[in-house]
Amino acid sequence: MTRSWNRETADEALTAIARTERLVVALDFDGTASPLVLDPMAARALPEVKIQVERLAALPDTFVAYVSGRSMNDLRVIAEHTDDSAIALAGSHGAQYWFPGRGEADIADALVEDGARESLWAAAQPIVDRHEGAQLEPKTFGMGIHTRRATPEAEAAAFAEVDALVAERFPHWRRRAGHRVLEFSSRVEGKDAAMTVLREHFDATGILFAGDDVTDEDAMQVLGAKDLGVRVGAGESSAVLRVDTPQDIAALLEVLASERSSVRE
Repeated sequence: MTRSWNRETADEALTAIARTERLVVALDFDGTASPLVLDPMAARALPEVKIQVERLAALPDTFVAYVSGRSMNDLRVIAEHTDDSAIALAGSHGAQYWFPGRGEADIADALVEDGARESLWAAAQPIVDRHEGAQLEPKTFGMGIHTRRATPEAEAAAFAEVDALVAERFPHWRRRAGHRVLEFSSRVEGKDAAMTVLREHFDATGILFAGDDVTDEDAMQVLGAKDLGVRVGAGESSAVLRVDTPQDIAALLEVLASERSSVRE
């Protein structure tokens, strides 16, 4: 049962994860670290989230990662991520990784066959152009169709045409639907895979994962008893805690950092 988190009341689940020996704090980006914005590439983490992320990453035995459906290149742009960053990244729903002190890690297999993505992008672009407010996002392993600027009618029409296109050309590709976005990927990994990779890489004894969308539930569902899932916003979830907004995530991370610093520094 998912319960609402109240900053004014001590929460035993948050206190427990704050005291785990080696903690990974894994955050979805869009809708979690950043508010949802009309232009996907304009997304940026809230300043108050960035402060707490940096604070957590500076604590002993504490590791922070952004886990996103964005391709690695785009994720590094919106996360304002530099080569000397202490923040790990998991892009493309867990098919791409970047680790502090190591850089990009070759976790995934080779890219989709030569020219396949490009031919799909070329075929999808006229569909997007016909429906006002739709936008094509090329991705390392496929593509996303964003409709945050579109009417519900335009969204439904665009998604239906793109669905038919991909079903004809790449019926084996993985389909994901989220908040005003439809994605297709030649890779089958989900954010559940990212939890496994991050846990193993950092030898974590506990993971706090926060996310706001359907694709984030892949990660929520593989969290164990010593982990903590946090859902941002409405919707059915396997998370233990729920908050309303990215601003609330900043507040929760502040409490987490304060409790953890009291026992780890």
